[in-house]
Amino acid sequence: MTETGTDYSAGAAFIDGAYVPVGEAKIPILDWGFLKTDATYDVVHVWKGSFFRLDDHLDRFERSVAGLRMSLPHSRDEVVDILMECVRRAGLRDAYVQMLCTRGVPPPGVRDPRTCQNRFAVFAIPFGWIANAEQRRRGLHMILSSVPRIAPESVNPTIKNYHWGDFVRALFAAYDKGAETTVLVDGRGNLTEGPGFNIFVIRDAKVSTPARGVLEGITRRTVLELCREIGVEAELGTVPAEALHEADEVFITSTAGGVMPVTRVDDRILGNGAPGPITTRIHDLYWSKKEAGWYATPVDYAARGGTPDRRQG
Repeated sequence: MTETGTDYSAGAAFIDGAYVPVGEAKIPILDWGFLKTDATYDVVHVWKGSFFRLDDHLDRFERSVAGLRMSLPHSRDEVVDILMECVRRAGLRDAYVQMLCTRGVPPPGVRDPRTCQNRFAVFAIPFGWIANAEQRRRGLHMILSSVPRIAPESVNPTIKNYHWGDFVRALFAAYDKGAETTVLVDGRGNLTEGPGFNIFVIRDAKVSTPARGVLEGITRRTVLELCREIGVEAELGTVPAEALHEADEVFITSTAGGVMPVTRVDDRILGNGAPGPITTRIHDLYWSKKEAGWYATPVDYAARGGTPDRRQG
């Protein structure tokens, strides 16, 4: 609750030049971001009061906006100020913060995307996890989906997007089989990615992750850096679907959860059914370095009349 009495307890948003409670943030129904999935976004998280790898997320967001031939109405410094202010108003120490740009609304009767005024928005809500605490402890149950990933020749996956039709279809198929998540394969029979995450396969102490048909995840990049730091061989490359069933260990990475183990693939239990040693080592190093302030950009909660701290349990 701010001094003006506005309740930001569920989160704060910035849209059309104004800050509002996240539940009041809206886009017009005629915005092509809604009607045609013509939009891009990026998600950066705040942990223990600091943004993690903020510049890397901003770089990727700017590339995505340019890749869709859109433009932002704010400078990079202004975008940072808006991100900070949304977190301040929500008073969150651990937050999921999304910035997005939609194509906008064209003039009546016009179907030319060049006539749209692009819309920029931000929201900050409590940090959310792809996997819950129990799943992170024991490892996820994943299935190899029969739903093919949208071809990168059609939708560029390096531009973060809302084209989730294949992901949602694959998720329902996973749930129907009693699994918790899924990973999709491209038209060549190679692993790509899952709903909101990159995948890593470990075989004979070597870490591999797909190079094609995937979002170039910031956490994915972080894990590759950690592997170099601890002397674990890691590569970007082609990962055949069958490698998932032959793996010693599997884990996934995402802003929404960091490094998360997979301990069952289809009907196969990996290792002894618990997170493997390399996965555990990378997971622990990721979180310990973050706790120490690695790649951190602190939020000044006292600036601009931000709300009092509400620490997340």
